[in-house]
Amino acid sequence: MTIAGGDTPPLTTGREAAREAAERELAKPIYHQDEPGLLQRALDRFWEWLGEFFDRASGATPGGGLGLLVIALLVVLAVAALWWRLGTPHRTARGAGTLFDEGPRSAADHRAAADAHAAAGRWNEAVRERMRAVVRSLEERTLLDPRPGRTADEAAAEAARSLPAHTDELRAAARTFDDVTYGGRTADADTYARLRT
Repeated sequence: MTIAGGDTPPLTTGREAAREAAERELAKPIYHQDEPGLLQRALDRFWEWLGEFFDRASGATPGGGLGLLVIALLVVLAVAALWWRLGTPHRTARGAGTLFDEGPRSAADHRAAADAHAAAGRWNEAVRERMRAVVRSLEERTLLDPRPGRTADEAAAEAARSLPAHTDELRAAARTFDDVTYGGRTADADTYARLRT
């Protein structure tokens, strides 16, 4: 027998060496550039799991897929009926510190609370209550219409129309309230005394 192209037999690669060479070749990035990313693989896995879940559920449900649909519809209707009957869930504040326990408080109530906070040295709370007392007093004297949610700046601007001589004091009071309530500033006895005056 003669070997074409020469007198030596062809080289044979061992099984282990061939396997390692194939692994090195297939590990090159060019072979993996079209594979889906991690997110896509996770989504594919999720949809696959969901499909299997529904397949098993429809197989265990009387009536198959249609029976599963009827059961899901009944569950949705039961939740809707409970929602309609019980209403939207609300978080209710509990305890002595709830706001508006018995409706809106009077200006005198806010002034008393402010003085109590001031006596205890809680100046931030005292400033807040004193500003609420000012606004409530203006509402009680019909210089402002009672309106929940009004900001201190809005109250000062609206009250300044009826009390133009006190425009600067009203704006300063609103600014103090905003600084303490939203600006993170700390009030002191002088701040409270200015607002009280």
